[in-house]
Amino acid sequence: MKKAAFGAVFAGVALVAILVLRVVMSDTTDSTDFVYHKLLADPEIYDDGEFSETFQIPAGDYKFKFIPNGDSPEILSISLSGDEFSFSQDFMLEGTAHKSAISEYYTWDYLGQKEIQIMKGQTLEITINPNGNTIGTFSVMIGPA
Repeated sequence: MKKAAFGAVFAGVALVAILVLRVVMSDTTDSTDFVYHKLLADPEIYDDGEFSETFQIPAGDYKFKFIPNGDSPEILSISLSGDEFSFSQDFMLEGTAHKSAISEYYTWDYLGQKEIQIMKGQTLEITINPNGNTIGTFSVMIGPA
């Protein structure tokens, strides 16, 4: 009896993992031509609670994409600054429940203004502030809109 229960639980967990990966992959593989991508998973990369670095971006229309999970920061503050561009947004984490015949799982996304327009190619500094949650894992990408 214990083996059957364990097998059912394992099958449910495997199904949920496959469904979540499918949703995440379908959302993030629309374009793999990201001009910026950073996985933030190590508290050591933050300096006074923030992560900053610079990157080159050509002129164009772009969109933020995220890969968060339930442990990701509830509020993710991101700012971009360059010679001719400035942007700041507090993104709010939202979980959406999904139910199947055997389980319930969540998908996660950040809500906020995700589209930006860069009029001239330049170097941007990105500052990412997880507002105290430096342990939660997430990825930030900027790619074509």
